Amino acid sequence: FWQHQLGLTQMGLVSFSLNGATHDPLYPEAHISGRFVGGKLNMCFNAVDHHVESGRGEQPAIIYDSPVTGTKRIITFRELQDQVARLAGVLVKNGVQKGDLVVIYMPMVPQAMFTMLACARIGAPHSLIFGGFASKELSVRIDQDTPKLLVTASFGIEPGRRVEYIPLVKKALEMSSHRPSKVLIYNRPNMVSCETIPGHSNLYHRGIVRDTAGYAVMLKWTMSNIYGLSPGDVWWAASDLGWVVGHSYICYGKPVGTPDPGAFFRVVSEHGASSMFTAPTAIRAIRQQDPNAAVGRKYPLTRLRTLFLAGERCDVETLEWAKKSFGVPVLDHWWQTETGSAITSSCIGLGNSLAPPAGQAGKPVPGYNVTVIDDDMQEVKPKTLGNIVVRLPLPPGAALSLWQNKDLFKELYFSKFPGYYDTMDAGFLDEEGFLYIMSRSDDVINVAGHRLSAGALEESVLLHSAVADCAVVGLEDALKGHVPLALCVLKQGVQKTEEEITKEVVKMVRDNIGPVAAFRNVLFVHGLPKTRSGKIPRSSLANLVNGKPYKITPTIEDPEVFKDIERQVNEVLRRQAA
Repeated sequence: FWQHQLGLTQMGLVSFSLNGATHDPLYPEAHISGRFVGGKLNMCFNAVDHHVESGRGEQPAIIYDSPVTGTKRIITFRELQDQVARLAGVLVKNGVQKGDLVVIYMPMVPQAMFTMLACARIGAPHSLIFGGFASKELSVRIDQDTPKLLVTASFGIEPGRRVEYIPLVKKALEMSSHRPSKVLIYNRPNMVSCETIPGHSNLYHRGIVRDTAGYAVMLKWTMSNIYGLSPGDVWWAASDLGWVVGHSYICYGKPVGTPDPGAFFRVVSEHGASSMFTAPTAIRAIRQQDPNAAVGRKYPLTRLRTLFLAGERCDVETLEWAKKSFGVPVLDHWWQTETGSAITSSCIGLGNSLAPPAGQAGKPVPGYNVTVIDDDMQEVKPKTLGNIVVRLPLPPGAALSLWQNKDLFKELYFSKFPGYYDTMDAGFLDEEGFLYIMSRSDDVINVAGHRLSAGALEESVLLHSAVADCAVVGLEDALKGHVPLALCVLKQGVQKTEEEITKEVVKMVRDNIGPVAAFRNVLFVHGLPKTRSGKIPRSSLANLVNGKPYKITPTIEDPEVFKDIERQVNEVLRRQAA
């Protein structure tokens, strides 16, 4: 199967063999079927030069549209090829060779993609770090990645503020024990300089290592078979380049925080997007500000065919609102940074249904043997909550290892359930084989011995018409061990009192989950902390509400939200306890 898919990519081969073994001599900790041993491939050539040589040189390769700055730019494949080739020459001139790692610390601008592709062009692995990360977190990554060169920009622009990058980089290098040979700076808006900046954790940075051929083959297969796209279609992955979605489906396969709730609709309409990929949290944010999609309806979506969701579990209410507002099939699917592409999906390119059951995340993609087991490694019955695992081997494109940490790779993913890849997600399969992702394994709430999914509880709460967003965590209880606490964000213009809404939400959860949930605690907050990909840090929230020390990771978009919730907890929960 994978050998056939190989023929669809541009692999220059001296000779190669398809390795079907589950262990690789270079990466013995990997469990991947289908390594293209002996082959030679350049990812940049596949993503850029191939399209120029195929007669698509004048076709748009990148559409850059920044609602924050009001900037719009179309970059053709020929222009992209020229920019990437020039930058690759700059990297080589400044000492970067094949195998040297380059750290990229840049905002969401085309030059960040140019840099990724330039690294791929000369065979230099890259580690992309979110622009604007604090100096301490950047220093941790510099020490762990030990880059030959660091590429950054003079500044980044976020809603309402300008972030100066150079002071952050200088401070990070002062804190780092490793020193890159040089720092390449993109001076916005129009020039590049190279400097040598002198330099003298509480978050572990996990850098994923992939093989180029397997990654290219899998991404090529998914674009047509999962997303149903053809050459010439406009594809919008509303993500950050620092996330795996940005790598797989912005750069190599082909932002929430916009000025108004109509920005997504405008971009899709104006640029004629055929398909769009975003996180459910973006849809919830739009819905909170524009419940009836009145702003969005101003923009005709005549070319949009499908909307894909991933990054977090999508509740049914959000799914149905998106279907109604965008007027196209909305398909949730599930994957992880480690896999690089979807594990389960509705593969519309293979003729799968455009209207699968609500709440599901699709069926296993070819190459993934997904099952649900209990803690004793026994498969559970359909619709029974358990640990979601993948029977080994994994398909091409999945992670080979963690950067410079093979032992941790084995320990994290393959030690708890031997013979399986541990996804660390909890959920269930139904009788038809559809997978339902309910929460992370460590987000399951144990109420008097009953294991309850945080995702199922949140879905019941979100059925209430006044609730825009919700996170459920376990609140310590002397009798039951834990009871669920719902942190709720209300929609704009809600007329009911919080007491009325609480009573109605409690009844909804009892009707949908049952009395076993012991659900009666609701706390109304102004917002929920979320990462840039829309994930809610429930473990940190659980520690916060239980009065324990909690960690705010650097990927959280608005750390001040934690302080607001802490004030609410102290005012309401502590008063109730007293």
